[in-house]
Amino acid sequence: MKLQDSVGIVTGAGGGIGAALCRRFAENGARVVATDLDADRLETEVGRIAADHPGSIVALAGDCSSVDHIRDTIALAESTFGAPVDLYAANAGVGLGDGLNASPADWQTSIDVNLMAHVRAAELLVPGWLDRGSGHFLSTASAAGLLTQIGSATYSTTKHAAVAFAEWLSVTYGSRGIGVSCLCPMGVNTAMLNSGAESDSDTARQGAKAVTEAGLVLEPLEVADIVVESLATDEFLILPHPDVLEFFRRKASDYDRWLRGMRRYQEALS
Repeated sequence: MKLQDSVGIVTGAGGGIGAALCRRFAENGARVVATDLDADRLETEVGRIAADHPGSIVALAGDCSSVDHIRDTIALAESTFGAPVDLYAANAGVGLGDGLNASPADWQTSIDVNLMAHVRAAELLVPGWLDRGSGHFLSTASAAGLLTQIGSATYSTTKHAAVAFAEWLSVTYGSRGIGVSCLCPMGVNTAMLNSGAESDSDTARQGAKAVTEAGLVLEPLEVADIVVESLATDEFLILPHPDVLEFFRRKASDYDRWLRGMRRYQEALS
């Protein structure tokens, strides 16, 4: 995936990893449509990037899981930059609800944003990419999608599904010119992680603590730097925290032992 002169869309771009991806993509010569549900945050972040890289980025606030909004972002990219979309970064994510106390609405929103937003974007973009013989789908999942997330059933389950969908895309279309990458970071200094640490919910605080005590908490721009490097080498699994790969290997080699270890870790966090 060559970023120079490419056209990309980044969801969840109002802060955190999404805003960092937009900045690094623009710095590397890409032209970007940034989208986020929070219009004010999005406008602020895009304004900062546009000031440094004029003409490289435009904003369109909206719901990344809405088919109509995805269509609108694609149309805006094509009309603004005069070229089809080369890269879709399905980065937006939510972590809602406490364990089995999560509401049906918590589950539905988590499924829509963390999984179906990816599926709907792929449904709209992949046919054109196949005709062109090129295109790249970047899925921001999580280390929780390879391992699990202590505390949040909605987050862990839907991030596993996001990893599975990215794998399926790669297997199905990887030999037909379509690149797929799956970003699975652990602790990143974002609003999502910080809000969990400061939550009134014991479950949410425990989940955030599980992440921050498991390894280094990276800055979003550090993650974006690793993504840019990995896109250049067409890596599928992007792991900003190398420890995640070792944890994943231990899980695969002895599932029961790993589950026992996770239960002990959860108890230690209480």
